[in-house]
Amino acid sequence: MKLSTNKIVAEAEGSVGRVTINNPDRRNAISLEMWEGISEAFDAFSVDPSIRCVVMTGAGEKAFASGADISQFKANRSNAEAAEAYARISMAGRMKMLSFEKPFIARIQGFCMGGGLGIALAADIRIASEDSTFGVPAARLSIAYDRVNLRNLVHLVGPSKAKEILITAKRYSATEAAAMGLINSCVPLGKLDASIADITDRISENAPLSMRASKLIINEVMRDEADFDEALADELTRACFDSWDYQEGQDAFMNKRKPAFEGR
Repeated sequence: MKLSTNKIVAEAEGSVGRVTINNPDRRNAISLEMWEGISEAFDAFSVDPSIRCVVMTGAGEKAFASGADISQFKANRSNAEAAEAYARISMAGRMKMLSFEKPFIARIQGFCMGGGLGIALAADIRIASEDSTFGVPAARLSIAYDRVNLRNLVHLVGPSKAKEILITAKRYSATEAAAMGLINSCVPLGKLDASIADITDRISENAPLSMRASKLIINEVMRDEADFDEALADELTRACFDSWDYQEGQDAFMNKRKPAFEGR
């Protein structure tokens, strides 16, 4: 798949879309043009009916993503006004990930820091190798994180742990990250790809409409009660029961065979 930057690579592998943060010389630090590439990749995979899920990873073995490319700060984030312009582009990329309606898995190896952790927080499932390291160094750079990143972090680890992560700027091991709920699990490095494949294989066999409904309704549940979109939840539920896949699932169960879901 051709994107506007070669530092984000997007390719389809069967029913799995793969997005690679391709800046290994800078530990996969995220530049402004890379945010635009991320937006392009998720746009393309969202409309491709053959893609059932997306896996994001970092190139090389040292980092998933080490955060924003600090070398661009003087040019693109020199003051509050410039930082706001930068944030509009980076936020657009994050919103593409957050609004992506298919399952999104982060495959994490090595450093997952700052804005890189923010990307991982946008995923539905985070699997990391045991040698991974997590942290948010905002307090060392006099940076304030935005509401979207903070909300995602607080939802995962709670307000007290979120404050600890941000105020201390401490680095955490994958074991510590799993214990606090920051990631779903940490696995030996040699089993990382097999663990990801187990998830994507299961997703490829499941009903797309059901998975979409589960993801979007859970997202609604995480909102304030007053903001819960009851109409959307009802629409998603009805779409499942009225689908061809629902009939296929029943028939497969009754005839003791594996269902072949089509997402319709």
